[in-house]
Order: sequence, then structure tokens, then C-alpha cells
Amino acid sequence: MLAALGSLTAAFWATLHLRTLLLAAVTFLFLADYFKSRRPRNYPPGPLRLPFVGNLLHMDLTQFHLSVQQFVKKYGNVISLDFGIKSSIIISSLPLIKEAFSRLDENFINRPIFPLQRHIFNGNGLIFSSGQIWKEQRRFALMTLRNFGLGKKSLEQRIQEEAHHLVEVIGEEEGQPFDPHFKINNAVSNIICSITFGERFEYNDSRFQELLQLLDKAMYLGTSIMIHYPGKTTTSFNEENLICSTLDLFLAGTETTSTTLRWALLYMALYPEVQEKVQAEIDQVIGQAKHPRLADRDSMPYTNAVVHEIQRMGNVVPLNVPREVAVDTTLAGFHLPKESEFASENNWPGLSSLFSSLPSCKNLPSSHQSMRS
Repeated sequence: MLAALGSLTAAFWATLHLRTLLLAAVTFLFLADYFKSRRPRNYPPGPLRLPFVGNLLHMDLTQFHLSVQQFVKKYGNVISLDFGIKSSIIISSLPLIKEAFSRLDENFINRPIFPLQRHIFNGNGLIFSSGQIWKEQRRFALMTLRNFGLGKKSLEQRIQEEAHHLVEVIGEEEGQPFDPHFKINNAVSNIICSITFGERFEYNDSRFQELLQLLDKAMYLGTSIMIHYPGKTTTSFNEENLICSTLDLFLAGTETTSTTLRWALLYMALYPEVQEKVQAEIDQVIGQAKHPRLADRDSMPYTNAVVHEIQRMGNVVPLNVPREVAVDTTLAGFHLPKESEFASENNWPGLSSLFSSLPSCKNLPSSHQSMRS
């Protein structure tokens, strides 16, 4: 009897000891999370964060940019959001974005390092590099692209050639429904290939198609999962940086341009009255036989306005690539602590005024339907 009672007492104390340890561990974790995430004075406002998960449960991660817009309406143009245990600042409105990334650009010169980017780029390239490496590579890339014809007639000829090939492969569909995604990717990537490699690829080239598929997957992973070591040299010009910078040109150039073109096709289908006016102006200024040139743009105010409106409405990078707060910074009266969070610019426009900024130009081609205002 006494032995059984002793065993029962021992089991009780063991259970109590286990519960005490568990309670102490949970209490410690909550306190650690609390002290780690304490906000300084004048910190940007935002929704109440939950321990460990932050504001993830407040957001629709499939339409993150639209969730952000709701918080901007409630809290203002500088807000704070926590992704798990990682803090972030979202900056909206053009004046504040210019203030942060133009006048205070040295305060936001670094990129936050996520596991996926560290594994692929290791702090190299044009997009995910920081500090002096970013400055050197950006300056060199701009100079080299200009030397290869960026903004000059030589590049315009390459674009005209590729546009001709794109029209041909679309014509092969013979008016049947098709997905233009990779056809447009082919065309845009070929222009980048002609600059970086000195040649273009046929659209049915197996290696070229594999490259485009890998780029598409890389872009998806980079936007859906947020998961440098010190060098011993004084310059960032090495083979690894060359490879990463070339990859950046493909990632940034192909995805942004081809997505903009797909938005253009979508909006032209949704707004046939706008499409008719654009087509009429093209026929009037360029005709059916010639290739369009940059010099034609000044003679086509309506088409030019439609292109800009498509870029406004089809914003392909609504939150841009985040930057890290490199030093303690004051922005719009709010205090942003050094390295404790990253800052993103919110470029997503209001969606209530579709095609609202098209000008009322005189002497434009007529249309059977009136424009939406």
C-alpha cells in the first residue's frame, strides 16, 4: 500500500515538474518574443501583431498587395507589418518614396538577405547586392548597356526584328485561342540575348525553352517564399558577379516587360473601344507596311497615353524589392531602427478609375464607342 502510494506521489510530482518546465519554456519564449519585438517611440503604426506569426494571419498572402492597401487606408502612408518574427515598413505615396529612396538613399542602400537569395546570388548581381557591390555593378551595367545600344537606334532594330518574329508565331495560331505567355517571354528574352550573348534563339530551341521555364520558376519562388560572406578582394568584378548580373538582367527584363505586354493584351480585349482608337491611330501614322519606330511616338499621343495607362493599371512590381534600414532613420516623423526591419515601397495605384488618365486630344481617330472616364 505504501509502495503504491509512493509511486503515485512520484508520478504526480514528475507530471507537475514536466508541466512546470513546459510552462516556463512557453513563458520564456513569449517574453523573448515580446522583448525582441518591442517598438521604439514614434514607430510607424500597424495592426496588432501576434506572437511568432506577426501579422501573417491578417493578410491574404495570395493577394498581398491588396491586403496592404487596406492597412494603408487605415494607418497612413508609412505602416509597419511583421512577417513572422521579421519586421517590415511599407512606404506609400510618391513623395515619401522619393524621400526615402532618393534623398535618404544611403540609409536604405542594403538588401535584406533571405535564404533563397543567399543560396542563388550570395550577395552578388544587380538586384540582391548591397552597398559598394551594388553601386559598382549598377554603374557598370548601365554603362555597358548604353554601349550596346540602350536608347539608340541599334537596339530599336533588334526590337523591330523580334517583333516581326513574334507576329509570325502568333499568326501561326490562325485566330484560335492560345496562351501568349511564353511566346511573349521568347520575344523579350531574345532581345536580352542579342545584347548579352550577341545572338537570338529560335522559339523552338530546347535549351532556350528550358532557360525560360527555369526563369519562370525562379520568379515564382522568389515572390512566394521569403526564405554574403565577406570577400577578400577590393572589387566586385569577378566571374560570379558577372553570372549573377546576367541572370538579373534576364529575371528583371524578361518578366517585367513580358508581363506588361500581357496586361496590354488583356486590357485591349476588355476595352475594344480603346483598341479601335489605338489601331486607327497606328494605321493613320504608321500604316500596315512599315515597322513602328520610337520616332513615331510623338505623332501618336493617344497610343502613347494608352501605353502609360496600361503600365499604371497593370503594375507588375507593386511592392518592389525590399531594402534594409542601414542606419537609424527618421521618415515622415517616424523612427525606423537600424537593421531591425526592411523597407518596401508600395507602388500599387487605386483601382477605381480605369483608363481615367487618357487625354482628351483633338483630331484623334474616331470610334464607334465612347471612352470610359
